[in-house]
Amino acid sequence: MHADEAEPPSCLQSPPFMVGQDRQGTWVVQEQNGVRGGLFVSRHAALRYVRSENEGRSSVVIVISGILELDMMRKPATLPYRQIVSDALPLRRVA
Repeated sequence: MHADEAEPPSCLQSPPFMVGQDRQGTWVVQEQNGVRGGLFVSRHAALRYVRSENEGRSSVVIVISGILELDMMRKPATLPYRQIVSDALPLRRVA
């Protein structure tokens, strides 16, 4: 591996974003450290927000299979997740 192929230091990588739906069916995005997030009308809009917040940098999206309520005051925690999606991979509708 060449030096220019190495991953950036973890301090330069964006924290993962969690994406899921709340009890009302609204799409929720929350950065894992609780700093950034919001409510969205569609999954597409939620993922577009993640991409815009990362300004072209690679990021990890954790899709929550259960209920995800927006809580901007929470501390990082381990949540059950369904899949991890990288910006490098194209997203496609399954059902």
